[in-house]
Amino acid sequence: MKLSGQATLLRILVGESDRHDGRPLYEHIVLKARELNIAGATVLRGVMGYGANSRLHAAKVLRLSEDLPMVIEIVDTDEKLAPLLPLLDEIVREGLVTMEKVQVIQYRSEKGKS
Repeated sequence: MKLSGQATLLRILVGESDRHDGRPLYEHIVLKARELNIAGATVLRGVMGYGANSRLHAAKVLRLSEDLPMVIEIVDTDEKLAPLLPLLDEIVREGLVTMEKVQVIQYRSEKGKS
């Protein structure tokens, strides 16, 4: 897959404990992006944050159960991301979804190199 120049960054912020069909929501989103042949996705686990309800989520050493912020970043063209948007509208019950234009400088894989 080749991706260069103008692209779009789709950023989804959800909670670590959010679920869809019994699995973590972030995992469901990334697997769907892969199924749609989208260029790439990364999940980042936040150490602290809050959202629309202003409830603070933070990693504490003594806390066993946490609902930390999860950030899913997905990059590709508008056309490739478009089929993912209706799904996000359906499954992201609490969170934030943003899109922004980005400039892809480098996107490579060493797959197939010997």
